[in-house]
Amino acid sequence: MKLVECVPNFSEGQDQSKIDAISEAIRSVSGVALLDVDPGKATNRTVYTLAGSPDIVVEAAFEAIKRGAEIIDMRNHKGEHARQGACDVCPFVPISDVTMEECVELANRLGKRVGEELGIPVYLYAEAAKKPERVKMPDIRVGEYEALEEKLKKPEWKPDYGEAKFNAKAGVTVIGARNFLIAYNINLNSTNTKLAKEIAFTIRERGRLKRDKDGKKVVGADGKAERVAGMFTSLQGTGWLIPEYNRAQVTVNILNIDTTPVHKVYDACCDLATKLGCRVTGSEVVGMLPKRVLHEAGIYFLKKQGSTTGISEDEIIRNGIISLGLDDVAPFDPKMKVIEERFLSETPLASMTVKAFNEELASNSPAPGGGSVSAVAGAMSAGLSSMVAALTFEKKGFESTKEEMEKIGAQTQDIMRRQLSAIDDDTNSFNAVIDCMRLPKKTEEQKAARAAAIEEATKNATMEPFGILERTLPSLDCALSVAERGNPNSLSDAGVAALMAHAAAYGAFYNVLINLDGIEDKGWCEDTKSKASKIIDEADKKAASIKKMMLEKLGG
Repeated sequence: MKLVECVPNFSEGQDQSKIDAISEAIRSVSGVALLDVDPGKATNRTVYTLAGSPDIVVEAAFEAIKRGAEIIDMRNHKGEHARQGACDVCPFVPISDVTMEECVELANRLGKRVGEELGIPVYLYAEAAKKPERVKMPDIRVGEYEALEEKLKKPEWKPDYGEAKFNAKAGVTVIGARNFLIAYNINLNSTNTKLAKEIAFTIRERGRLKRDKDGKKVVGADGKAERVAGMFTSLQGTGWLIPEYNRAQVTVNILNIDTTPVHKVYDACCDLATKLGCRVTGSEVVGMLPKRVLHEAGIYFLKKQGSTTGISEDEIIRNGIISLGLDDVAPFDPKMKVIEERFLSETPLASMTVKAFNEELASNSPAPGGGSVSAVAGAMSAGLSSMVAALTFEKKGFESTKEEMEKIGAQTQDIMRRQLSAIDDDTNSFNAVIDCMRLPKKTEEQKAARAAAIEEATKNATMEPFGILERTLPSLDCALSVAERGNPNSLSDAGVAALMAHAAAYGAFYNVLINLDGIEDKGWCEDTKSKASKIIDEADKKAASIKKMMLEKLGG
């Protein structure tokens, strides 16, 4: 799932009708999620948080900037926050399966549109900056809106996109790409803010003032006070007292979760608190966060415990939530706090009980059918191999295989997740073909459009079982590995994992073949059939090898 977050800041925080109008412009783009709208009256500024696939987010951001330029007049704007445009700043943030380089490309694409279509000068900043002096917002915003008319006359202030022409109504817009920022609080079992500040000064990048043996500030040759750097980069922080919780907190902004992971910050605070005679009781995330933050925390603490990480993603994330104490001061609901959860597709079949799924299977409805059943078999194969790997990881005397079993556990969990998703995906792709068959066919043009739609939908429906088939080969490899070097008490489970993978392979292969019969593109059909046949031949060889070994080991 490719997900990008965008956080445009608009110079309007007092007129609710204008705030709502920008929200509606964002929502008008299908597929985007408006996660948060945070207006500030004193700052006269509203921060919008939206997310979705890259193309959709760019479109939604453009519509928002366009609407903002129509309804906000910077000539009349006053507010406590520094500003220079109707849409003052608009950063793209990678969330999942998207690189920073892709976000930089999105910033350029949006900047070009805003400059050309809306006539608003655009500067690129942060990771998208084309000049070193434009990396930081304060450097670009110097003089604010009031200085723009004269600044734009200077060559060094030529915008990255749009003309160097003063737009009195909309000002300028700064567009960029940056890392995800997390506002994060670590809770102490104390009301003493000095303890919280002591921890914050030790971990934050800025650190603390350097002092001599008499406690006086050390001043350098340049006349400036010297500082002792903190433990982490990209970290801002201090300590404060939260009356509603009646406890002190170390409050931080993590500006780069790659260089400064949440779990490392939390762990450091725990160690420092112990040295100061207090304890960390938990933590809280302000706003939303990417799933990987919890996943990485779960992996970190599981490894620290000496436990296997070859478990389901849900279990890993649950471990991350518990280990960070995110339920300490308020309930932590991943469905409300994790960005990706807002975009998960429904999986009615995969979520069914075994009994309900079989009853649905046995009904007179053509779907779910063999493709979904093949996906179930593939998921069960991966699940069994994962179980054997976990049992081997824990077994005394098998220490030499721990690393291998952990890798197998992680691999099979990924295969199982993808095969489970295919249960619904296969049925949905079949239903899509049926929907295309219902398209109108009264005119020749309609007939041609219907035929093309059916062809494309049938190709997509063919690739679903093809994907199930592809995933059976690594499943068979994992079954062989746990059968050869896994816990001998689970040998039969490894054998059943291989049988289920082989059954899934043939079930998927049959579904590929039957779908090919309805596709007119014979070149595509021959290529797909050739690839599928090679995979099934390889699956036969692997399954036969495992069967032979199993019978020898089990005395069959």
